[in-house]
Amino acid sequence: MNLLITTLATFLTIYSYLLIIRVLLTWFPNINWYNQPFTALSQITDPYLNLFRSIIPPLGGMDFSPILAFLVLTLAGDFLRSLTALPFVQGF
Repeated sequence: MNLLITTLATFLTIYSYLLIIRVLLTWFPNINWYNQPFTALSQITDPYLNLFRSIIPPLGGMDFSPILAFLVLTLAGDFLRSLTALPFVQGF
């Protein structure tokens, strides 16, 4: 059980890095999102970001939805890491 929780927490960390790369690349308007590896990055991250774009629409041309997306990922990762410290999880 501890291995599963650690693996999920590691996945969330890697996904956070992919989101950071995605957000930083939006600052470069010359990037063609239809070329690889940008298409793959977009296909991986956009479904998750679209959940938050429906909650927080762009304001003044700025997309603030990644802030909420990072907050949720961070809270989920912290929650999973706190579970590994619980004694009943370590026994499995």
